[in-house]
Parts: sequence; structure tokens; C-alpha cells
Amino acid sequence: MRAAHTVEQVRAAEEVELARLPEGALMQRAATGLAVAIADLLGGVYGRRVLLLVGSGDNGGDALYAGAQLARRGAAVEAILLSEQVHAAGLAALLARHGRVVDTTTATRPDVVVDGIVGIGGRPGLRPNAVEALGLFRDVPVVAVDVPSGVGVDTGELDGPHVVADLTVTFGTHKPCHLVDPAASACGVVDLVGLDLDLPEPPIQALQAADVAVLVPRPDPFAQKYTRGVVGVRAGSPEYTGAAVLTTSGASCGLAGMVRYDGPAADEVRARHPGIVASVGRVQAWVVGPGGGDDVDVLLAACLADGVPVVADAAALPHVEPGHSRLVLTPHAGELASMLGTERDAVEADQLGHVRRAAAHFGCTVLLKGRHTLIADPGGRVRVTTSGVPWLAVAGAGDVLAGVIGALLASGLEPFDAASVGSWLHGAAATVAGGGGPVTPEGVADAVATVVSGLTSGLQD
Repeated sequence: MRAAHTVEQVRAAEEVELARLPEGALMQRAATGLAVAIADLLGGVYGRRVLLLVGSGDNGGDALYAGAQLARRGAAVEAILLSEQVHAAGLAALLARHGRVVDTTTATRPDVVVDGIVGIGGRPGLRPNAVEALGLFRDVPVVAVDVPSGVGVDTGELDGPHVVADLTVTFGTHKPCHLVDPAASACGVVDLVGLDLDLPEPPIQALQAADVAVLVPRPDPFAQKYTRGVVGVRAGSPEYTGAAVLTTSGASCGLAGMVRYDGPAADEVRARHPGIVASVGRVQAWVVGPGGGDDVDVLLAACLADGVPVVADAAALPHVEPGHSRLVLTPHAGELASMLGTERDAVEADQLGHVRRAAAHFGCTVLLKGRHTLIADPGGRVRVTTSGVPWLAVAGAGDVLAGVIGALLASGLEPFDAASVGSWLHGAAATVAGGGGPVTPEGVADAVATVVSGLTSGLQD
């Protein structure tokens, strides 16, 4: 599980650790991890040129100490001091190893720029002198210390100038900005240096393959189709029969024992999936909305009246009312904006805030689709899916996702887990289906079983 903790949580844990360690030990540990990561990025140290951009906080101290270690190993290290007050001991260590303090007019073109401008306590945006320093060598790789300076650390927001890093070396734990867009897009590759901090339960998590393997339901030796769960699908319309085919394709990924289809595209659905039952009957979960027609509000009400978990997607979303705790809503940014009475740009700028607001307002699990999909429950817990690929942004992929989540609900997972696992499997299946290249929604649906097989066989091994 990749955990992300808030600034307040990290600072509290660091205070506890600092109280039991010799002075400066925690910073030296962080600086060593930073220096190793920079050396790995450069492919060596001797003869390399390193430029440190140093602010007044502890991140600047980390950068200075790391610079001293690199200088000791033969790097030419220069530092631009962006504050009148910088970490004195760190600066002394750098100068003792023949590092140099320069300004924007005398800095030598480096092989890497190290962003030690603002730490986790900084607010979004940067001062003009920092923007000027960053603009000196725009084509040089940037390593951010802990977080890219200028991003919203706890919110994932971007507001004003900020660092765009190729590599972010963070300490102790991930922070929300490492996982939540749009700030996550400014982090590049994130390298975590452990500090043995005693941290509380994180408010944000990103499932990894091992976590998903544990959560994916597996049938017991005496299972039969009904005990494994039946998922019902009410999707498609005379105009959008393909949505019904794609949603049932996701639902038919093998995670539920049976799929029922109730809608106008039964012939098209059975042509692709002869095992699907095209009739109304008892189900353990419903999926409603993809490609829906004028009667989607009636269909949503009927699904909710069954008293089973429901995935509401696409055309069903405008008809959702608060008060149904077993709902999973799966909007993209534009749909969520409409549901909350705001603008799409506002949702995209503060994805974490809006998905939490929606989950609290509707009292159910909300999945906000995106590059890093966010899943929130009414209590404020959030999971982030990072398993997807850009090729997954294709028409019909959301229909498949809704079907996969419906199958997981029918098999017995709680809504928050079903949405989280379904989103992860969907992203991983796109990677398998495309082999790093383009995907089709049909291919993604077909690859889900392959991904699940790989996860479960790993557990058996």
C-alpha cells in the first residue's frame, strides 16, 4: 500500500523521531538518500555539475548536505541562495567540501538542478527570484527535494509558478501531492527514502498489486454461479447499443458468477456474450446508466428499490439524489462539475477537494475518473489509482469500468473496495491489452481476467 500523509501528520511524526535522535541525524539521513538518488540519476558523480537552488527551510538544508556529499565524491557543486537565511550548518558543510555560492549571473551550466526552494510548509506559487533561477537552465533535469516547490502539498492543487520535476525524492512517506493531480503531474518519478517514522493511518492510499491480490474475491471449492454473485446491467439504448455491449463485457470479466442484462440491446449483447442471461431476475448488484435513454431515471429508481449495491454511471448520474450509501458514482470531471453545480475547470484544479465534497454530499462512494483516478467515501478516505495508461482515455472505457465494479459488488466487496479494486484492475488491464500502445475498450475488458489470474497465481506461489 502506498500511503500519503498530510503535512501535519508528517511534522508530528518527525518531532517524535527528532526527540530520540542526535541533533541533525534525521536531516543527514534524508540528505544521504537524496545524494544517492541524484547520483543514480546522473549515472555517476565524479566530474558532474550540480546546481542547488536553496531556500530558507529544511529542504534547503537537505539540498546543502546532499550537495556536500556529492562534492566529496568529486562533483562540482554550486548553490544559489534564494533567501537571506539558509541552513547555516548545511551551507558550512558544502563550503568545507569546496562547493561554491553563486548567483544567477555566475552559475555554470549544470547536469542537474536540485530544487530545495520550498518545503512541505510552503504555499502554492513561487517568489520571482525562484522563478528566475528556475528559468536559467530549462532543459536540465530537475530533482525536487521532498515536493516540487510551489505545489499544494496537502491538496494536490497548482496555483501559480511551480517546479516541474523529473524526479522527486521524498522522505518518510508520500504526501498527497505525489499522488493527486494536478500536482502529481509535476512530480515526475517519485523516490521514497524511508526515515522509520511512526505515522498514523493515512487519509490517502494507492493500492498496489499485492493489496489488490488480497482484496480480489476468489470462489471457494463449493461455489456455484449464484453464490459467486449475479450482476445486473441496465445500459444502452436504441441509439447506443454499444454501451450495453461494453458494460456487459466489463461485468463478464469472470469476477461474478452470472450477468443479467435488462435492456433494448439484448441481441447485440448475446452476440458477444452468449452466456449472459437477457431477462429480469434476482441480482446482488446493478450497473445502470451507460448509454442510457430517456427512461434512465426510471431504471435508476428501480435498481435502487432492489436494495442492492448500484453503480450509477453516465446518463444515470444527473438523476442521483443523496441518501443511498451503497451507491458507487463514476463521473468524469465534467459530470462531477454538473452534479455539484460548479465548473469543470474548478474540479480539475482541485480534484481531491471536489471528490471528497461529492462523497460527503451524496453519502456514498464517488470515483472521479482521471489520469490518477480518485475514489472517496463519505468519511473522507481516499484511494488513488495510478495503474492506468494514457491510451485508456478512449470512448467506451468507462462503460467497461462500470461493469467491472458491478461484478465486484455482486461478488461481495463493499462499495469503497469494489470501486478501488475495479479501477486498479481496469488500469492494469489496459497496460496488458495495449502492451504499452493503443487499446480498445473491448481489449481492456478481455484483459481483466488475465490480470486477475496473474495476481491470484502470485498469492498461490
